[in-house]
Amino acid sequence: MEHGYLTTEEVAARYRTSPSTVRYWRMTGYLPVGTRYGRRTLYAPADLDKWDQERRAAEVAARVPHPAA
Repeated sequence: MEHGYLTTEEVAARYRTSPSTVRYWRMTGYLPVGTRYGRRTLYAPADLDKWDQERRAAEVAARVPHPAA
């Protein structure tokens, strides 16, 4: 892909889901905002990498028991 950006279809393949799910995630704000290029939405891999790290950190934090207050 030009400039290293990923298409909706490539993002779907990365997360093993359908392009319609990626569009839904984008519409609801779950996925990082893409860049519009004509009629296409393109995603910077660095933005998706950061999003992956944040999701992993949240999952780990959810598994760590918190001391009783």
